[in-house]
Formats: sequence, C-alpha cells, structure tokens
Amino acid sequence: MPYETLSELLSSFDAEALHLEMRDAYGTAAELPHLAKWLAGEPDDTEWLKPWFDKVRTGVQAGKVFKRARVISEPVSDYQRWVLNDSHHFVEAGEDIRWVPRSRVSTVALPGNDFWLFDNQTVVFLIFAGNGLVVDRQKTGDRAAIELCRSAFDAVWELSIPDSEYKTN
Repeated sequence: MPYETLSELLSSFDAEALHLEMRDAYGTAAELPHLAKWLAGEPDDTEWLKPWFDKVRTGVQAGKVFKRARVISEPVSDYQRWVLNDSHHFVEAGEDIRWVPRSRVSTVALPGNDFWLFDNQTVVFLIFAGNGLVVDRQKTGDRAAIELCRSAFDAVWELSIPDSEYKTN
C-alpha cells in the first residue's frame, strides 16, 4: 500500500470518512493558543480552521460523507466545552458530528486509539502523548483493524446524540 499522509487521505477518499475521538482533551500545537484565548474569555477566532471547512465543503459537494463521533466524559472538560462552543461551524461546513457520554459506551469494544476510517479500506490510528499532542499516525489496511474500527464506530454512532441536541451537564 503506497504511503499517503492523513491530509492526502482526507482529500482522496471516495465516499466516507469516519473519525472516532475518545480523549477528553487534545493539545495540538495549532489549537493551544486558541483554547488559551477562549479560556481567558476572549472571542474565539475560527479563521485558522478555514482550510478544514473548505476541505469538508468541497468533499460534501462531491458527494462525500464526513462523520465524527466524540466519546466524552461528563462533566465535560474545558477543552470539550471549547469544542462544543465552535462545533456548529464544523456542522455548517458539512460534518455530521455526534457526542457520546462515556457512560453510554461501557459495553462497546473500542480500539485503543482515536482513528480515521476511510471507505472501509484504510484506518489511520492517531497516537497521542499524555499532553494531547499527536506523536504518531499508524496507517493500516488490515481487515481485522478495519472491522474493529467499523464496528466500534457504528456502535458508538448508534448511542450518540447529534451536535444540535447535545447539552452539557
């Protein structure tokens, strides 16, 4: 399988990109300054997310589907409160985002890491350090990994709450 970066896969998949997030906080270098501003009570500027919104809009216009399920602890972390504050922008761009309280997934077999699943053909596991920074991305076409991720995503999706309906405790 030729190597493609996550960015390339997000542009080249044919029909469906599924993203399962299971951490209560992330710490990507791009996000941290924006989160800090928001926590300080300053308005959040989402201009830095425009390339993502454009990618999603272009994909949706071409008939592609972007689904994101977020497994979260309640009460939600500051990070998740910030994400919830801006999630409507992602939905407006075309992502279908769902929230799943961690208490609902106790009997769901989940992979050990967040992942993207593309067209039921390729999985990219996101490996994080304790501080939330991505330290590796592991791409595989292994059928067992794909089946595990598809099954986990579908089970979580079934228990999920659409973005527009999810309210924090």
